[in-house]
Amino acid sequence: MAVAACVMAFGAQAALFDDDGARRAILDLRQKVDISQQRTTEELKKVNDDNAQLRRSLLELSNQIELLRGEVANLRGQTEQLTRGITDVQRTQKDLTQGVDERLRKVEPLKVTVDGKEFAVEPAEKQEFETALATLRKGEFAAAQTSFTAFMKRNPQSGYKSSSLFWLANAQYALRDYKSAVINFRALVTADPEHLRAPEALLSMANCLVELKDAKGARKALEDLVKEYPASEAASVAKERLAKMK
Repeated sequence: MAVAACVMAFGAQAALFDDDGARRAILDLRQKVDISQQRTTEELKKVNDDNAQLRRSLLELSNQIELLRGEVANLRGQTEQLTRGITDVQRTQKDLTQGVDERLRKVEPLKVTVDGKEFAVEPAEKQEFETALATLRKGEFAAAQTSFTAFMKRNPQSGYKSSSLFWLANAQYALRDYKSAVINFRALVTADPEHLRAPEALLSMANCLVELKDAKGARKALEDLVKEYPASEAASVAKERLAKMK
């Protein structure tokens, strides 16, 4: 009986011990769970805080990028404006340079080569001579005579003088003013015997003298041509004419 009571008492104590251990285990487990939940909550909060900070950083970065884009666009606009400005300045400088060059060309002496002679002339002088010559070539002989006469009066020392005498005499020949033509052809040969047109001038002078019925003068002009310019084409023509005149 006593033994049974002891056994029963021991069993009650064992059951009580088991209940306490279980409670402690449950409490420990709860405590661990609570700690774990707390840690998880803290970690989640930290993650959320980190995410929020990251979002703020990304937003700030996005804003900075937009600002930079705006600045780049503004700089691009300024660069384009500056480029246009530079282009305009360069164009203006080019126009000014061309304008200056054109004005200088109008006043600076020019080098020209006419009938094998090179010399310097004023731009206006060159223009005047070429206009007179163009008038002659159009068959406007009276106007050409007037132009060449006026040209030589205005430019008595011109390098164009010998050529002007030659073309003036040709205009007069075409107008049948043979006496004036002879005077100017002779003036060319006398003043500038080395001129490229001198042989032609003598031949043309002989033609004028023939028209004036001056056979002796014509023969003399042809003989002078053959003597002074034997290698010229005009001299070959002169020889043929002299042969026919004998």
